[in-house]
Amino acid sequence: MTQAFPENMMNRHRPSPRIAPLVAAFALACLAGAAQAQTPAPAPAAAGDLAAVKKAIEQKFPGADIRSVTKTNYLGGLYEVHFDDRLVYTDAKTNHIIVGAVYDSATKTNLTEERLRKINRIDWSNLPLELAIKKVKGKGERKMVIFSDADCPFCKKLEDELKSIDNVTTYTFLFPIDQLHPDAARKSRQIWCSDDRAKAWDEFFVSGKVPDNKGDCPNPVAATQALGARLKISATPTMVLADGSIVPGALPAARLEAAMKEAEVEAKKLAAAKK
Repeated sequence: MTQAFPENMMNRHRPSPRIAPLVAAFALACLAGAAQAQTPAPAPAAAGDLAAVKKAIEQKFPGADIRSVTKTNYLGGLYEVHFDDRLVYTDAKTNHIIVGAVYDSATKTNLTEERLRKINRIDWSNLPLELAIKKVKGKGERKMVIFSDADCPFCKKLEDELKSIDNVTTYTFLFPIDQLHPDAARKSRQIWCSDDRAKAWDEFFVSGKVPDNKGDCPNPVAATQALGARLKISATPTMVLADGSIVPGALPAARLEAAMKEAEVEAKKLAAAKK
């Protein structure tokens, strides 16, 4: 399966400062494409066992932000440890740490990515949509947020794929990654300051030309960069689907359609559960 990598993916998968010691200390190989998982469902475990694993990890790596510990059915019962916005795996005695992705060899599913999409969901009610470029296609009944960098080639590819996606309202947060594209922030401000932001955004990705203005109107670029940082968005493009799940990369239209449909179903389930 072809992977649609978002820009800055190397930074996205590089261990954060808090978990870098895990990689240095254990230097274990990534499980990607190698580990066979029995099922993606968490396995039952005693609360005391989970607490013991969490305590042991905290003692070995002081200051680590451990959000949760869950027992899995992977490889006889590995424990999933949620560090910051990513997952690592360990045994019951925390003697070994595995950094990488677990794949189901039967379905070719990245179970780690699938799990992260669920546990790192973003609450739509916390998104300041008024700071985004809004575009309605067709009836606009479906919804999607995109964090995008004007100079990101993968963002351009995603825009091309979106041309065949209908019945959706997109909210694009301008998210220039300064260290990669130092001129993207200026272009983003000029696009925002145009009379028709959605049109200017589309035309930029076709012609490469920005609107003829100084980009000095009140604009949200600094705020949307801060928003992305707060949500731990580190690569572009990154999408937030209807259920709040995070999907990085310029997915082909067919895969994006499938992901959107799945997210719409999940969003309805989540809404029903709250009633």
